[in-house]
Amino acid sequence: MESIVVLGGGLAAASVVGELRELGYTGALSLVSEETQLPYERPPLSKGFLQGKEEPADFTVHDASWYASHDVALRLGVAATSIETAKRQVLLADGSALDYDQLVLATGSRASLGGRTPIPGYDLPAVHVLRTLDDAKSLRAELVEGAQVAVVGSGWIGMEVAAAARQRGARVTVYSPSEVPLAKVFGERLGNHLLELHQSHGVDVRTARVHGIEEADGHLQVLSDAGSSRADLVLLAMGAQPNVQLAEAAGLEVDSGVVVDASLRSSDARILAVGDIAQAFNTVLHRQLRVEHWDNAIRQGKLAAATLAGEERSYDWLPYFFTDQFDLGMEYVGHGSPGDTTVVRGDMESGEFFMFWQDGSEITAAANVNIWDVNGTLRGLVGREIDADRLSDPAIALKDL
Repeated sequence: MESIVVLGGGLAAASVVGELRELGYTGALSLVSEETQLPYERPPLSKGFLQGKEEPADFTVHDASWYASHDVALRLGVAATSIETAKRQVLLADGSALDYDQLVLATGSRASLGGRTPIPGYDLPAVHVLRTLDDAKSLRAELVEGAQVAVVGSGWIGMEVAAAARQRGARVTVYSPSEVPLAKVFGERLGNHLLELHQSHGVDVRTARVHGIEEADGHLQVLSDAGSSRADLVLLAMGAQPNVQLAEAAGLEVDSGVVVDASLRSSDARILAVGDIAQAFNTVLHRQLRVEHWDNAIRQGKLAAATLAGEERSYDWLPYFFTDQFDLGMEYVGHGSPGDTTVVRGDMESGEFFMFWQDGSEITAAANVNIWDVNGTLRGLVGREIDADRLSDPAIALKDL
């Protein structure tokens, strides 16, 4: 029977090996991760773990005994350095090599440090990024009451960490490159709602670009368009870059990620890509799509396993993600555009509402805010054409739309 090697230590990698065994695959199966921890879920790093509400055992996908009982060979704490496609072999940093018949790349993303030239001061003590459990541990240890925290960036990681830091009693300044955080993703209506939420909880959100970080008199100075400000610690939350270096060096087709088809096979039919790095063809949206979210990691992991097992399945689901910030919990499904028209059902000021994004009358995405057990219904509405008046009318049940 064939030998399968999975490169990666996150949820996508764990989902691949778990689903392969569920599907009855009994061949040799190895998981290689540069991190020393067992594969884990990453969303809690900026939410529950940072707030002190969750510990690693709560979001580790499988414990060590699962891998042993399912005959999955773990190679933790060792990086893959190259892929020899002609030999079908992965070379590792410890000098060893693993042969494969089929290979799955689940190498995830790394934090951006400000483009091709890292932001000056990125490597100073007390300047953090947040991609791994070790990153989160270091950050949590410094998020103490009264600490002055500077967050550079206003995407999901930045805003979630800002909320967690405030809840731990820290003083927080967010440096946002745009006037309305997340407006480029959701448009200004929801972006303004999130901005006001943070401001109401005491977060100082400044529209300013940061040019560098310096050390002075035992603390940090953040240098921005808004001047120089003191900080005890800084989080660089300026986005993420997919780890496609191995794929590029192996000669695979790479664009914004590793280009794969609807079954997640790359330009080399023996190599698949999943999760953050996969720029996969979505058969619902009819386009290549790269998605960096928890739900996608699980689903693509299972799809890759099905492909490896010879089943005919495809990437046919809509993107989904969730966020928790202060007392706001939100789920979002679809693939809207900031230029779409937004329709609200409910009272945004109450904190409980739905939002729909429309291109003409077609629903491109939908979100439920502090209203639960309805996301499946919303998923069924995406792609349909429904008048905005009906969408906004609470007298019409969602199921009747």
